[in-house]
Amino acid sequence: MKKGKRYTAAASLVDRSVSYEPDEAINLVQQTAKAKFDESVELHIRLGVDSRHADQQVRGAVVLPHGTGRTKRVLVFAKGPKADEATAAGADFVGAEELVAKITSENWFDYDVVVATPDMMGVVGRLGKLLGPKGLMPNPKSGTVTMDITKAIAEIKAGKIEYRLDKTNIIHCPIGKVSFGQEKLAENFKTLMDAVIKAKPAAAKGHYLRSVTITSTMGPGIKVNTTKLV
Repeated sequence: MKKGKRYTAAASLVDRSVSYEPDEAINLVQQTAKAKFDESVELHIRLGVDSRHADQQVRGAVVLPHGTGRTKRVLVFAKGPKADEATAAGADFVGAEELVAKITSENWFDYDVVVATPDMMGVVGRLGKLLGPKGLMPNPKSGTVTMDITKAIAEIKAGKIEYRLDKTNIIHCPIGKVSFGQEKLAENFKTLMDAVIKAKPAAAKGHYLRSVTITSTMGPGIKVNTTKLV
């Protein structure tokens, strides 16, 4: 596929044979982000594990100190006082069985995160085939199945992100916007990397961090030197 002039010019600033130190890589991302909008900055982390095995799964959640630059829409499955708590805490959508009907009949996905109280998981479970493939199924490991609804919503709105392996053993996560600047992006980068390294499964053997690439929405991928990260 032919690349545009803007991408080609940006890519010329990056030496594909070099793995850059984190600060250098972040600086290059800012230099190569040439779009007319505020591009997102993403990390792509390839791990030396096999996601087909349950004991080698890497999944969790972390609150980025400076958020992602995007306010997430939160849907909460709860009843009674917990539903009232969710509304008061700033949830965008709150409900129970009626939300199941809306999602199944209307193919409704106008939200970014789903939170549920434990007693509602029997109801939410009916949506597994719809929410699961989109990465929206509530999970205790990511803090989205909880009785502390207020805390869960506050963290999500503050910039909590979930990380998990895809089928090719890569984690894809946003760490902010180009406009954040060097310091904020560096702090978000370190927070996510520390969390992923800490989440290394005991069953993982050999080299854990296979590669780390940082990129903006429309920019080229920039390899990060991982030797000092572990």
